[in-house]
Amino acid sequence: MTSSDKHPPRLDDELEREVDTAARTAPTSSREVEEREPVPPAESGPEATSVPEPDSVSRSDVDLQFTPADIDDRSRLGRYLPRTAFPADKARLLKAAKAAKAPDTVLDELGRLPEHEKFATAARVWAALGHDIDHRF
Repeated sequence: MTSSDKHPPRLDDELEREVDTAARTAPTSSREVEEREPVPPAESGPEATSVPEPDSVSRSDVDLQFTPADIDDRSRLGRYLPRTAFPADKARLLKAAKAAKAPDTVLDELGRLPEHEKFATAARVWAALGHDIDHRF
């Protein structure tokens, strides 16, 4: 037995007994603890499986409508339009983009927006500027 500078010897002995007891009685696997057992499915529920059923059409199987340049342009526009700016009209979007130090190309694009229309998202702004929307999702 070793003694500690932080505890009196009697407390050291007690702590050592607790550790020994815990080590001897600890389960060797999670299956030995009832609370960790998986719950079986309900009678009418689906059978649990480790392999999910694939979707009939994978999202990656849908043709991408955008060119790499379109993706870069849309990303550049969205980078300077914070979510907190929405919903917003043209004036508020220009103000937010200027505050985010948007380049002139982005400010010029936003300047083409209709005056009194409100936009809920950057995707709606992109569509209002006459660009295609990616329909993969």
